[in-house]
Amino acid sequence: MLDPHELYQLSDDLPDLGQPVLIQALTGFVDAGNATRLAREQLLTTLEARPIASFDVDQLFDYRSRRPVMTFVEDHWESYDAPTLDLHLLHDDDETPFLLLTGPEPDLQWERFVAAVAGLATRLDVRLTVGLNSIPMAVPHTRPTGVTAHATRRELIAGHEPWLQRVQVPGSVGHLLEFRLGEARRDALGFAAHVPHYVAQTEYPAAAEVLLTSVSRSTGLLLPTEELRTSAEAVRVEIDRQVAQTDDAAALVQALEEQYDAFARGRGEKNLLAAENGPLPTADELGAELERFLAEQSRPGDTPNG
Repeated sequence: MLDPHELYQLSDDLPDLGQPVLIQALTGFVDAGNATRLAREQLLTTLEARPIASFDVDQLFDYRSRRPVMTFVEDHWESYDAPTLDLHLLHDDDETPFLLLTGPEPDLQWERFVAAVAGLATRLDVRLTVGLNSIPMAVPHTRPTGVTAHATRRELIAGHEPWLQRVQVPGSVGHLLEFRLGEARRDALGFAAHVPHYVAQTEYPAAAEVLLTSVSRSTGLLLPTEELRTSAEAVRVEIDRQVAQTDDAAALVQALEEQYDAFARGRGEKNLLAAENGPLPTADELGAELERFLAEQSRPGDTPNG
């Protein structure tokens, strides 16, 4: 492996950080409802952020698979949206410093990148690393937004009940980072917000709110969520309005509610698709039907009344 420390440049005028928390919110992996992006933007726009380390994106990014945007005006190229991968220093509402890793998930050199982030965490005396994700689930928007928690030590997520038993999923750099930190006996955890299947392709701020709330509860950081809560209420009203327009859509949401409530009553089954009284429609069937309905209601050119 090439030297991980050569992947980044670290500022040499850092203040005393104590033992900060590091939140990683990279783009490129599953981000249902854009929850990770919304949470990241909430922190960067609400709190003052200062980049303290920059990674050499040219060694990590596949430009042909994720082509950056360039703007052409009349007869010249006006701008280039260059990808950046940075570690920011922020302070929460109580002025406690913490770190936020943002940028595109690396396409290349995963192990080297993970070693570089772990090395940075050691140099900056990071006490805990927290990853953010959001995943589509067979859950209704009319119930509290759930979250799956995972960690290198069970004690780090005390109070969170597992939603799944054993599954195999495509890997991500964020999850590999948590895994490698665990192998090194370093504390790390992650949260994946549950986004209703049928709004996974749109912004769902309720999931971003639950991500930041989960981070606050597990770390003690006071993170701002008021704007996300307000946005979530507005989105809930709009989804309710669209669903109420047809009996079929309302019936689909009701089926998801019954499925969710059955799971909540029999939590020991460890499977979100479990039902008490015989099989319910599958997540794909329910989600595809309702997603198609909502898409039909918001086609370009439609009037507010459809």
